[in-house]
Amino acid sequence: MPKKKTTWVEKLNDSKGLPKVEKITDKLSKRWGTGSVVIPAPIEVDELMRQVPSGKLTTINDIRAALAKKHKATIGCPMTTGIFAWIAANAAEEQEQNGEKDITPYWRTLKTGGVLNEKYPGGVEAQKLRLEREGHKVIKKGKKYAVLNYGKSLIQI
Repeated sequence: MPKKKTTWVEKLNDSKGLPKVEKITDKLSKRWGTGSVVIPAPIEVDELMRQVPSGKLTTINDIRAALAKKHKATIGCPMTTGIFAWIAANAAEEQEQNGEKDITPYWRTLKTGGVLNEKYPGGVEAQKLRLEREGHKVIKKGKKYAVLNYGKSLIQI
């Protein structure tokens, strides 16, 4: 019998022993500096993304900073935070398709520089549509899309 495919919501709720704070190793210190890094649990990233109200925005880096502060670490892991934001986005999309109304507003979480995330469900087109519905102006920047004056809509999480 084939193994049942794990849903996005199941992935979101599987913390696999996370969060954990680790010392930044020599190999990574060239890139991240010294100190400690928090590897968050997926649900923690989702909880921070849920705090962004309509008309407001945050970035992955802001979420990383909030996680680092919460866990008294030097930085939040860029790799896992990005992956968990992607899982949160897909879980929200899955919940919406199942008729749930209270989903994580993942489209309000941008990449550095206010750039839209092409890995979110539906790609940048779907994210652009949701952001424009909330009053943001999305512009093309080279090959990417970004929210115009996104800094004015950022919130502290």
